[in-house]
Amino acid sequence: MNLHQLRFVREAVRQNFNLTEAAKALFTSQPGVSKAIIELEEELGIDIFTRHGKRIRGLTEPGRAVLKSVELVMQEIDSLKRIGKEFAAQDSGSFTIATTHTQARYALPAVVHAFMQKFPKVRLSLLQGNPRQIAEMVQRDQADLAIATESIAAIDGLVTLPCYQWEHVVVVPPDHVLLRSKSLTLEEIAAFPLITYDNAFAGRSKIDHAFALRGLQPDILLEAIDADVIKTYVELGMGVGIIAGMAYDAERDKGLRAISVAHLFGTNVSRVAIKQGAYLRSYIYTFIELLAPTLNRRLIEQILNGEKDNYEL
Repeated sequence: MNLHQLRFVREAVRQNFNLTEAAKALFTSQPGVSKAIIELEEELGIDIFTRHGKRIRGLTEPGRAVLKSVELVMQEIDSLKRIGKEFAAQDSGSFTIATTHTQARYALPAVVHAFMQKFPKVRLSLLQGNPRQIAEMVQRDQADLAIATESIAAIDGLVTLPCYQWEHVVVVPPDHVLLRSKSLTLEEIAAFPLITYDNAFAGRSKIDHAFALRGLQPDILLEAIDADVIKTYVELGMGVGIIAGMAYDAERDKGLRAISVAHLFGTNVSRVAIKQGAYLRSYIYTFIELLAPTLNRRLIEQILNGEKDNYEL
């Protein structure tokens, strides 16, 4: 048994049981991957994969147990490599963050700037996607951590930590009738075409839930993943926008006015997700502390090690 065989098994599953694609991903040949897997099965005395002819189709029951062990072994190997790299160079290396557009555009610039001043030798990469996509990037070791609001708190294999709270605002042109309301209601908002986030982003589920509880069906004219897009169409007079409060800047958005709607849609919590059992380099702890001052390395390590549960803001 060797590490190449374990890598081949893991990659075959990741590539939906396509050995040709698995071989491409690992820069090797398809026959080599197939032979290595068969030799591993013979050594273990079980079939890891179900087959139709020469093609693998899925995992057998013992194969699923093998995959779990393979994932644990490969995760430990990755951790060993990271430990070596960290002690070889404490203040340099690579750091990949997977996040949504709203976080990358509005929440992270000041944090990233402060981080890069502390660690100028670190090569920082920002990957963007929807919450499910960025969670998968962490699961597959394509990113060190993910930052989002929706959907990442209950994904298997990830530990999530609350970072900060934020609220939605309604944005309208400066002369809009809603600015005359003393306390905006859902009924008043629903009277206008709405421009807001796509279902997967930025607390949209709370917006939908609030309207549903009141039996209202708002006219969602346009959905976007980007608050800048939402604001652009609001400025054109096409409808009323609902965006994350962090995405509105009175100085920058002079053609708009914002109205707080926390009393209607509640408070949202952005979270950072880390792969369970992952080894974090010291500067990643520093980044998390910059992002969420309520967190510190000792607390993060306790949570990752299962010593502290249910930490919330």
